[in-house]
Amino acid sequence: MYHLTSPSTAQVNAPVVLIVDDDSVLSGSVASLLKSVGYDTRAFSGPEDMLAHPLARKAGCLILDVRLQGSSGFDLQQRLAESENRVPIIFMTGHGDIPMSVRAMKAGAADFLTKPFRSQDLIDAVAVAVASHSEFVEKQIEMDALRQRFECLTPREKQVLAGVVKGRLNKQIAGDLAVSEITVKLHRANMMRKLGARSIADVVRAGHQLELLQSGSKN
Repeated sequence: MYHLTSPSTAQVNAPVVLIVDDDSVLSGSVASLLKSVGYDTRAFSGPEDMLAHPLARKAGCLILDVRLQGSSGFDLQQRLAESENRVPIIFMTGHGDIPMSVRAMKAGAADFLTKPFRSQDLIDAVAVAVASHSEFVEKQIEMDALRQRFECLTPREKQVLAGVVKGRLNKQIAGDLAVSEITVKLHRANMMRKLGARSIADVVRAGHQLELLQSGSKN
């Protein structure tokens, strides 16, 4: 079961925060608290309901109890990681200890709160997690757009791009490719236009980002 915030009061485009806790009283109070400071909240009693919800991949933060009926928060954390869902997780527990928090943080948790925790501590933790995730999503969108622009380049334009990133002059690139310098200039102009680059610095920056993308896809 999950409890929806009222559509009439939920803020349009407000960051979505998911809460998974089999204690309905606690999850309800957490949802109300976060709703009061502008978040769109969804509370679930178990991981399956949360995973089946359409907002599971659109949330800005997940507040997760370590101990759940029939499973654990760590199990859900692993399932999300395996499905490449990068939603930041704030763990909460009434039975926390140092080894447990270390395990959570090593697995990528954004924070770890021990019950009972102060309302402000939770609000602060959520704010940091949501901001961090928003920045991550924006960067992913930018990188996806850059990848698409790169795929529009011709093979020769990609070769010229590689030469520019290495710091080669037009004359040197022309020698490397056995073409005229004028041809290199034409390819470079087309390459920059397609990448949306206004300067050589933009080209070099884009080239390094593309190298990171390509190296990441090989790992």
